[in-house]
Amino acid sequence: MFIKRSLCFAAAAVFSMSAMAWQPSGKVECLAPADPGGGWDFTCRSVGNVMQELGLVDGSVQTVNMAGAGGGVAYAHTVSKRADDNKLLVAASTATTTRLAQKQFPKMTADMVTWVGALGADYGVIAVGKNSKYQNLNELMDAVKADPRSVKFAGGSARGGWDHLKVLIAAKAAGADKLPRIPYLSYNNGGEAMTQVVGGQVDAFTGDISETTGFMESGDLRILAVLADERLPGKFSDLPTAKEQGIDAVGPNWRGFYMPKGADEEARKYWVEAVDKLYNSEEWRKIMASNGLIPFHPPADQFESFVKNQVQDIENLSREIGLLK
Repeated sequence: MFIKRSLCFAAAAVFSMSAMAWQPSGKVECLAPADPGGGWDFTCRSVGNVMQELGLVDGSVQTVNMAGAGGGVAYAHTVSKRADDNKLLVAASTATTTRLAQKQFPKMTADMVTWVGALGADYGVIAVGKNSKYQNLNELMDAVKADPRSVKFAGGSARGGWDHLKVLIAAKAAGADKLPRIPYLSYNNGGEAMTQVVGGQVDAFTGDISETTGFMESGDLRILAVLADERLPGKFSDLPTAKEQGIDAVGPNWRGFYMPKGADEEARKYWVEAVDKLYNSEEWRKIMASNGLIPFHPPADQFESFVKNQVQDIENLSREIGLLK
C-alpha cells in the first residue's frame, strides 16, 4: 500500500547548481491549483520564499492561484497552454495523484507532465470547532456509525479527492458501513472549509496538519486525530493519532511539484537540482518543523515511478470503497 511505502525514501544528495547550463532569469511562476489558504498555496509561497533566500532564482517567484476541479484546471492549463514553459512550476500532492487515479482530469494521465520532486509529507487530520460536542475521534465515528448522514465533513479537495478519501479511510477503519452516504462538502481550499467548521456550519474538517496551524493556535479548531503511525514531533506532539484511539487510519500527503512536459531538458535538470538543494537547506528544515511536515524526498530518478505507482494504488483503494466501479 502506498501509504506505507511512500515514506521510505531517503533524502537525495545536494548537487552543485553552478554547473548547470540553464538558469531561470526574471519572474518564475508557481501555479497553486486552489484559492489562497490551502496546502498547494502554502507549498508555492513557502518554496518561493526559500528559493529567493537561497539565490536559486535571480528574480522573483510569483504564486498564481488557479482553482477548479480539484487541480484539474491547473493541470489542463499546464498541458494545453504552457507545455514548453521552462519557468513554470505547479504545486502537487497526493490530492493530484488521487484525481488522476479517479479519472477526474478528462483524457489526462500522469505521463503528460514532468514530475520534479517532493519536499516533505503532510499528515492528514480530522478536526472540529472549539465548541463541538465531539471530544475525540471515537465519539465522532460513533455518530457516523449510528447515522452516516448525521455528521457533515468539509475539506479543500473535490468530492472523491484526497481530503474526502481520508474521511472514508478513517470511517472504514472505525467499522462504519454505507461509506458513500457520509456527507462531504467540497470547498476551493482548506482555509474556506475550516472557516465553515469554525463557524458551526459544518461538523468536522478533513485536511492536512499544515493547513490547520493558524486556527489551531488561535484555539478555534480542535484536532481530534492525526492520521499518522505515531505522534508528530515538536509542537504537534500533544495531538493524538487515530491509531492510538483504536482506529487504524493513516493518511500522509506528499507535497511537491510537476512542470510542463515539453520544457527543455536543461530546465528540467535545473529544477530537479534546485528542489534537491532547497530540501536539504536549513531554511526548509525550519519550515518543515514549524508546519508539521515530515521528511519525504524520493531520489530524482525514482519520483516519477513513485507517482505512477501511487496513482495505481489510489485507483485500487477508490474501487475498494466504492468511489470507482
